[in-house]
Amino acid sequence: MPFKKRPDGRSFEELRKVEAKVGVIKNAKGSAWFKIGDTEAYAAVYGPRNLFPKFMQNPKKGILRAHYNMLPFSGSGDRIRPGGNRRAKEISFVTQKALEPVLDLTKFPNAVVDVFIELPQTDAGSRCAGITAAAMALADAGIVMKDLISSVAVGRVEDKVLADLCYDEEAYEDGPVADIPLAMLPSTEEITLLQMDGEIDKDMLLKSLEVGKKAMHEIHKVQVQALKEKFGVGKNE
Repeated sequence: MPFKKRPDGRSFEELRKVEAKVGVIKNAKGSAWFKIGDTEAYAAVYGPRNLFPKFMQNPKKGILRAHYNMLPFSGSGDRIRPGGNRRAKEISFVTQKALEPVLDLTKFPNAVVDVFIELPQTDAGSRCAGITAAAMALADAGIVMKDLISSVAVGRVEDKVLADLCYDEEAYEDGPVADIPLAMLPSTEEITLLQMDGEIDKDMLLKSLEVGKKAMHEIHKVQVQALKEKFGVGKNE
């Protein structure tokens, strides 16, 4: 059957329901919860603290480490194997690289900031949800940032460009599919993450990027509102 409408009834450029909170983990320096559709991510920040072993230290600035983990029964597809795996290491690495451009760690030489991301429930877009939650957790921890990274997956199913693919769309078998995770600085629209799984032509890729930018601006508003609610910004005393 030709792909004419989305399984959950959304328009092609519409996000799933988005929710966010910060300050959700008591003992963390900063923390956040982000949910988009049925994909849910928690992020907790610890540090800055001294980095060991010492040969890994940078005397000019601190470093960021990201730790991504999907819980065993969180996925919509096959059961996730517990413990570290190649996919988790790859997503941890791209999460770190997506977040680093906005961080100023020059005040913390020889130190490390760790951000732990746990996903208890997923239905596609898990790395993007993790990046979005991690950005809010870093802000909650008081780490100096020049912007608040937002992230979403876009892509194509057959000849349609979609924002925020769900699992059924990623797994569509009757035509070509491409999944494109993105992360962006909303103030400049600078892209800090661009990956792709699938096939797509140049014109459709460019359209996907425009759809993604619009979607990330919407997510950014939710992130900012969650931080305002935590810190009481805009409330009447």
